[in-house]
Amino acid sequence: MLAKVNSCAVVGLDGALVNVEVDVAQGLPSFTIVGLPDTAVQESRERVRTAVKNSGLIFPTTRVTVNLAPADLRKEGPSYDLPIAIGILAATQQIPADLADSLIIGELSLDGMVRHTNGVLPMAALARRQGLKRIFVPALDAPEAALIPGLDVIPLESVFTLYAHLQNLQPITPYQGRIELDESDHATSTTDFQEIRGQEHAKRALEVAAAGSHNLLMVGPPTVSKLQLRSDHYCQGCCP
Repeated sequence: MLAKVNSCAVVGLDGALVNVEVDVAQGLPSFTIVGLPDTAVQESRERVRTAVKNSGLIFPTTRVTVNLAPADLRKEGPSYDLPIAIGILAATQQIPADLADSLIIGELSLDGMVRHTNGVLPMAALARRQGLKRIFVPALDAPEAALIPGLDVIPLESVFTLYAHLQNLQPITPYQGRIELDESDHATSTTDFQEIRGQEHAKRALEVAAAGSHNLLMVGPPTVSKLQLRSDHYCQGCCP
């Protein structure tokens, strides 16, 4: 049987939709992943197989083929572990196969727990642009995904919790947390620009950004100054 699950890759600063297609067919036992996967994705075969078994679920002893589409986009990292596992469970009819409105990401440990994944924010932004309704993410990454409005963010602790949620055995409440700014933090701050010696260009850039509610891009390795500002970054007339 064939099952399809939506996942995501991060290209630069943007997300790119990846369709995880899983086919389980008769034949000698095998587990093949195609679609330009890197070493970390190839190694997911062992993580997924062991995680599914250790979660008390059934891993098929037949021919399993996973295609990560589009095939010309390189797939990197372990974030495809969970969507591959869910695709296998859907293809073997252990869970409902209709996941077209959802995006799934997450790395698996061997005991079936879901680990932190990098790049959750652009992935959540992509899910919203694609018109998806839900995004399943590691529990640790739920606050980051919740920064994107209009999505039901489902935090996951393990493969089994997602299995129980999709089977309506133990539904998971969408994450509702939001980052709130405390205005009192500004009032009690004891740091002042007059205490900073030099760095006049950098301080001027910060003042302009604060006056015009602009963003700043901080670039560079740790322990070095990261503020880069070109003359064309100054706003046109809206700042002093």
